[in-house]
Amino acid sequence: MTAPRVLTDLDLAIWLPTALLATALAIKLPSIVKMWRDPLLRAVGGLLLFGCAVFVFAAPSTIAWTNRVTGVPNIAAPWVYSLLTTLCASWLLLIVAWRNGADRSDATRRATRRVVAACAGVVVTLWVLFAFADAPVERTRDLDTYYANTPFMREQIVLYLIAHTVACGVMARLIWNWIRTDGLDAWLRWGLRFLGMGYTTNLLFDAAKFTAVGARWTGHDLDWLSTYVAPAAACFSAALVGVGFIVPHTGQYLQEHWRLRAQYRALRPLYVVTRAVSGGREPYDPRATAELRLIRRETFIRDALLQVSRYLDDELGSRARAAARALGHPPGRAEALAAAVALLAAVEARRLHPDREGSGPADTEYLMREIQSVSLALRRPEDLEAVRARATAPAESTPA
Repeated sequence: MTAPRVLTDLDLAIWLPTALLATALAIKLPSIVKMWRDPLLRAVGGLLLFGCAVFVFAAPSTIAWTNRVTGVPNIAAPWVYSLLTTLCASWLLLIVAWRNGADRSDATRRATRRVVAACAGVVVTLWVLFAFADAPVERTRDLDTYYANTPFMREQIVLYLIAHTVACGVMARLIWNWIRTDGLDAWLRWGLRFLGMGYTTNLLFDAAKFTAVGARWTGHDLDWLSTYVAPAAACFSAALVGVGFIVPHTGQYLQEHWRLRAQYRALRPLYVVTRAVSGGREPYDPRATAELRLIRRETFIRDALLQVSRYLDDELGSRARAAARALGHPPGRAEALAAAVALLAAVEARRLHPDREGSGPADTEYLMREIQSVSLALRRPEDLEAVRARATAPAESTPA
């Protein structure tokens, strides 16, 4: 029985999830190297590294190369099974690290040792079974079903499938439980959804393999499940897992980058006003990060505000604050409008009377601290004009 063509090109299908896992590893690698003592990051690094290795060595072309280089037919089988088992162990170690965080209790260490010991036991058993097995015919795609009834090879195949199924089941259950908890970051929750779908899809790989091998035991031929459906499920699962690790990091980075860019753009009205005071411009570097550009603009604005601070009129600010409240603006908005009105008046006073000493030290704490709010207030000149007109009307109507 044959499968659709889309499921048969394994070499092409395998490299896509490999690329996604490698991308996730490259994104995480700086953090892993920097904080190597963190068990969670080590587990993530091991998971991604062994995930890449499994798909690289499971490609039919790589299987043939491994057998040819070693001179042992089908030695790639225990090697790939060992990598897959180690990958399963890294999944479980990741769960141990996730559940216990920075905890270094005896229970955590015991759980870690049990996972490592179980993995080592399975790997050793796989190689012992292969050493006793008789598998002279090289099979690059259908080894599991071809040798399903061969002594020792049969046990080897069942052993790695059981280990893989148990690990996938544990991971899927714990991740879906975690998704339902409160307080998760939105990007982390989406990453966990992809991981949960990935490990759930991995169970389809095991189901297809077990079904095909079981069919061989009963004298039936469902090899296409093992040869085509199972690899396709594994590739799709690995792609989901790779996306699951990429989404939180990339999403949080893009969200933070967008936030910094939005704050930078929001400061432009205040920057334009203060540029007239300083007579210069903020330093510009096209290679600078969004965070550095924001810091430079904030520094430029605050330096310019210090130059104009002696021209600020606290009494005008108080009247503008009362006028803004009288016009129906909430307290925070009224404070920002008042500061903006006082700043514009100070800039104009400096332009008209550059040598004036000022009436005394002005209160600049709010202006220096809330430059974002003041800049946003400057975007609404009609509101500023209304506040200014109401704040200055009593003074202008008083006889000289």
